[in-house]
Amino acid sequence: MTDLKPIPADWTYAPAPESRDIVTLAAEYGHFVGGEWLTATETYETIAPRDEEPLARVGQATPEEVDAAVQAARDAFLNGWSSLPGSERAKYLFRIARILQERSREFAVLESLNGGKPIKESRDVDLPLAAAHFFYYAGWADKLEYAFPNRRPKPVGVAGQIIPWNFPLLMLSWKIAPALACGNTVVLKPAETTPLTALLFCDVLRQAELPPGVVNIVTGDGRTGAALVEHDGVDKIAFTGSTDVGKAIQRRLAGTGKKLTLELGGKAANVVFDDCALDQAVEGIVNGIYFNQGHVCCAGSRLFVQESIAEPLIEKLKQRLTTLRVGDPLDKNTDVGAINSRMQLEKIEELVAAGQEEGAEIYQPPCNLPEKGYWFAPTVFTNVAQSYRIAQEEIFGPVLSVLTFRTPEEAVEKANNTPYGLSAGVWTEKGSRILWMAQRLRAGVVWANTFNRFDPTSPFGGYKESGFGREGGLHGLEPYCTFDDSETFGG
Repeated sequence: MTDLKPIPADWTYAPAPESRDIVTLAAEYGHFVGGEWLTATETYETIAPRDEEPLARVGQATPEEVDAAVQAARDAFLNGWSSLPGSERAKYLFRIARILQERSREFAVLESLNGGKPIKESRDVDLPLAAAHFFYYAGWADKLEYAFPNRRPKPVGVAGQIIPWNFPLLMLSWKIAPALACGNTVVLKPAETTPLTALLFCDVLRQAELPPGVVNIVTGDGRTGAALVEHDGVDKIAFTGSTDVGKAIQRRLAGTGKKLTLELGGKAANVVFDDCALDQAVEGIVNGIYFNQGHVCCAGSRLFVQESIAEPLIEKLKQRLTTLRVGDPLDKNTDVGAINSRMQLEKIEELVAAGQEEGAEIYQPPCNLPEKGYWFAPTVFTNVAQSYRIAQEEIFGPVLSVLTFRTPEEAVEKANNTPYGLSAGVWTEKGSRILWMAQRLRAGVVWANTFNRFDPTSPFGGYKESGFGREGGLHGLEPYCTFDDSETFGG
């Protein structure tokens, strides 16, 4: 094994900051209810995780404000939206998609500012995919009877949607687009720490001239989410977030008759065989765990490497980590941005300390972290045992645990040894082995020779404690439809 060589001084990058001037923030935001802004009775401050700079005050929705939003959604559902022809609903979705494309730079800057992710990820991944989901479901809006042959799909009613802080605008798109395509109305609650792109999205709705009350957005912490879940006027809940909160929601809704989809945590296995394209696999590993600072529910946080190539792969991986640039999310050169919040940073630090105490070997490339804000260096643990907390618990940060295996059967057994089942990756030159592994891995998504690839036409969701239901693709329509199976075409 050769010693790692430092990057030559002439390879350093000059700063390339994206201007903030394109984004104009109000000092205070209320709730978007019935097409208008409702002044919030309680507020809190949202900040930029890169330097803890205050950005705006936003509303902490009370049960009364949530009730107003649900009532506005119900009125819009009953007064025209649910009976509007699918071709007409599609026009609104197409407008929203085009406006998101036109304002993509503005949204990308705000997403990185409020969330901490690198601007190149917001610009090149989040915004194009958000618009693509609206385009895709616009295409389905007048074809629902073709999506579900011999069944008559009808809208569910009012959908309560709760989204996380790691992909604020993209998760909004995943949930709102299929709901509207099927004729439902929406009350959406963005994450407490990243509400600003959802609030800016309200201006997109104004531009698109969406009827008042079809989409309502209330902000706040878990208390607001609980009020939305428990509201009798909500017909369906869609939640993306932690497994513990998902379990609590499922217990609360048991027996109520409300529809529910949950997309929860993950501890994805990335399985690398000895016949893989090694350099390609290293790039996929890096993308799988360090993309968005590891704030990805399907992040490839458990790397299983066949023993015969473990040493050269780990050496290449460590060398690659020395080239990652950690810093200002608004710098176009940045690869790893800021951790989303102090609470999340403390969780990462606690689990990394546990990994060291249990005996794993830690590697972090030399990098100078900014003095202000929330930061954590890209981290690799080797000599990890299956029983270690870092191999079992979701860290949700830029931390990779490396384990080894000898046979495909052992790889499957170790990969499935987790309560989660959201995603997995397989790296091999053999197509038959890819199919063999995919049939046996208990994961909702299995990537082959790639990782973290998303498309609006492809369903996404998990098994076991990673939740149930699917978002994306034709499958993403079904949770927003009801069916009277006594009715059939020609019946």
